Amino acid sequence: MPNSEDNTLLPILPLEAEIPKGVDRRSFLMRGAVISAAMVLTGCERTPQQEAAAPPAAQPPKPKPSAMSADLNVVAQSKGPVMTVIDEFYKVGPGPSSSHTIGPMRITYDFYQRCTKLPADQLAKATGLKVHLYGSLSATGKGHGTERAALAGLLGKEPATINPLFLDELAANPTQPHPLKLGDKTFNLSLADVIYDAPKGDFPHPNTMTCKLLAGDQAVYELEYYSVGGGFIEWKGYQPPKKGQPKYPYSTMKELRKHAEDNKLSIPQVIMANEVAVSGKTEAEINAFIDKVSGAMVAIVKSGLAAPEAVLPGPIKLHTKASTVYKRAMDDKFQSDRAIALVAACALAGSEENARGHLVVTAPTGGSAGVMPAIVYALGEGGRKLPQEKIRQGFLAGAAIGYLCKHNATLAGAEGGCQAEIGVASAMSAAFIAAAFDSSPQVLENAAESALEHHLGLTCDPVAGFVQVPCIERCAFGAVKGWTAYMIASNEVETRHRVDLDTTIESMAETGRDMGAKYKETSEGGLAANLTLC
Repeated sequence: MPNSEDNTLLPILPLEAEIPKGVDRRSFLMRGAVISAAMVLTGCERTPQQEAAAPPAAQPPKPKPSAMSADLNVVAQSKGPVMTVIDEFYKVGPGPSSSHTIGPMRITYDFYQRCTKLPADQLAKATGLKVHLYGSLSATGKGHGTERAALAGLLGKEPATINPLFLDELAANPTQPHPLKLGDKTFNLSLADVIYDAPKGDFPHPNTMTCKLLAGDQAVYELEYYSVGGGFIEWKGYQPPKKGQPKYPYSTMKELRKHAEDNKLSIPQVIMANEVAVSGKTEAEINAFIDKVSGAMVAIVKSGLAAPEAVLPGPIKLHTKASTVYKRAMDDKFQSDRAIALVAACALAGSEENARGHLVVTAPTGGSAGVMPAIVYALGEGGRKLPQEKIRQGFLAGAAIGYLCKHNATLAGAEGGCQAEIGVASAMSAAFIAAAFDSSPQVLENAAESALEHHLGLTCDPVAGFVQVPCIERCAFGAVKGWTAYMIASNEVETRHRVDLDTTIESMAETGRDMGAKYKETSEGGLAANLTLC
């Protein structure tokens, strides 16, 4: 029997092969195509003679530099180990967007806090406050409720504790003044004090905004801020807080997995050790925070499933459907169909809560806030009923994937498109499931990689600037694909998985840089440009 590794059995035809006399041209070319296809399928390589005759392979283009300012910490920190901790990553706040709602509210609340500490003589000169939105915040802020969030922060409201009804009241009464006391002065602020400024320009970050304390037309105090994705914020001159050093420093999945394998630890155990070392908190304190986040996610899903069908706010006039999908799925004849539909319904429920502007958890963003809650609910009280310890493991593993994507790419739709939101959420969810079922570090990586890989290139094109179409259904697909990625990873031969997570994260970052601005949360392309609203 001939050796299957003998590449001479399948010679490659020269690019300009001459057709022998007396041979039908079409048959000759078809035979050549079949031979070439067979070579590809069997993995055979060219002979040295064939390689020498072949034209040189095209060199891949060099990655484009980031469009963001190198002064931003979110750019600079990618040069060291991951330092993000879990209570920074999972944030509670109002929907519909972490970068366009939670981030701006955190920014204006920070500015409010700074103003309360200004000298009395400086405050005495002040006559008002203004917020200017730029870039993507200006382009799609109205659909994201950015102006309401920004005003609420100025009025001293925090994302984690605000009653969403307060934001609804701001929208319902746009001209109503709201008193703000700073020192001995009282200012009356309204939505008119939040200005949608230039949507295009050379900004340090696509989500740039400025806050100003004014004396007439002159700024008594002002600061430039950046909502860098996932609810994280920075400002001009920002310096990250001092932290401890990680016990197991890593900046790539390869390094993280090596720590786990060398020390015979699981990925969640490595992450927990780092959380303790970096944050200075105890394991009990970290677990208590995880339990709060877990409880919040379950409550979000339940609230979304219990909500009656209604039309979401905005010009799309989109009907909610989570409760209907859930109820009908319960009657599905086949268990497998029922399981898929139930996970999808839970993701729709969480995402519809986000679209309503209700409180959600960034995992990693508001736009993807339906993905992981669906997994938490399905693995916990709504389905498998895993013990809380397994749920905690899942949260730690999911955070690890989110950290790496933030560290080496982005979590912002305005920078990387929807692949950076739904794609990362799906990868986090795949890792969550793998960790909850005590999978090996390799299986966990494979699951996360597959989920992210099959979201590469996904654009962010919210219709009319609202986080509804295609965002709500994308959460359902992200959750189901995350589970599918785990099922493949847990059933394949783990060492044969061809693509590693680091390569896929790098590809996501490069794809985001190459993606046109109209596909990055500007509502200028894709469905946003082509769907006709009645």
